[in-house]
Amino acid sequence: MGIATSPDSIAAAFAARVSAQENTSLSPLAARSYPALRVRPEEDCALRTPFQRDRDRIVHSKAFRRLMHKTQVFVAPEGDHYRTRLTHTLEVTMISRTAARALGLNEDLTEAIGLGHDLGHPPFGHIGEEVLDRCLRERFGGGFRHYEHSLRVVDELERDGAGLNLTQQVRDGIAHHSGRAEAPSTLEGRIVRLIDRVAYINHDIDDALRAGLLREDELPAEPIAVLGDSGSSRIDALVHDLVEHSARAGDIVQGPDAGPAMQALRKFMFERVYLGPAVRAEHERIAGVVRTLFEHYAAHPELLPVSAAATVPEGEDDLAVRVTDYLAGMTDRYCIRAYTELQVPQAFAR
Repeated sequence: MGIATSPDSIAAAFAARVSAQENTSLSPLAARSYPALRVRPEEDCALRTPFQRDRDRIVHSKAFRRLMHKTQVFVAPEGDHYRTRLTHTLEVTMISRTAARALGLNEDLTEAIGLGHDLGHPPFGHIGEEVLDRCLRERFGGGFRHYEHSLRVVDELERDGAGLNLTQQVRDGIAHHSGRAEAPSTLEGRIVRLIDRVAYINHDIDDALRAGLLREDELPAEPIAVLGDSGSSRIDALVHDLVEHSARAGDIVQGPDAGPAMQALRKFMFERVYLGPAVRAEHERIAGVVRTLFEHYAAHPELLPVSAAATVPEGEDDLAVRVTDYLAGMTDRYCIRAYTELQVPQAFAR
């Protein structure tokens, strides 16, 4: 028997009070917390908005906990201070909330999208995504995009196949957070989409400097002059620029100086770090690990666990989906362990 809630309790009036507050405090362009738009209708929580409830479901998910052991840029770094996919997610969420608050947008929605945006990322960062995509195209004619798989994780894989039943606005923001996808339908989702890039460019510069892959004097002079000579100053400049220009435009945009400067830094990082010679050899080894496991499980589907998902996307091969679900869900260390067990005779592994 549950605890009774009196008609005049805080919980009984929560939704009405939040709705009234949003109507007076949020921008007319902000998403409203009510009504909750879910695929499967359910009774609202009496103490959390629907977006806060989505946030909690994401944070309590298995996929969220696995982000701790998934690569951002550097694979299994020896230092304690390099970013992981989890710290990147938290940084994106924190910065996005700041921008949403300044623009009078819905912070709870922004937070939920930020926390959930990378749940479908495979092990080993972007190189893991590229290799898995190539393997699927070569063997099954399909492909892999982490932002699409993030939506599959929350819709189909979590809770042993029941999914998290997130609101439509959060699902939309997760599915469209990448620049390769169509823009999100909410301004809150568009904030996360842009801040994701702001965060990873500047934090990856910080990690590359720490790793000795870059020196401060090698950073391109023009964008540094525009944005600042430290990661924190550049992020601060980019967030202020986003807020000021977005407030005037009624959309999430960058100014004519900050936008090109950030793009120049991104181009530099791809040339020198993401695809640079210092990490190319490591990428080749990672590619070998992912491809070996992919081919092994595709050839021996009996070794795959039963997929938690109840459905296979229309037009896709069941085996391709099962292999994808399994490999994309692995952490870096689990993937390495599976590869080691496959390649090294157990008598020598002991």
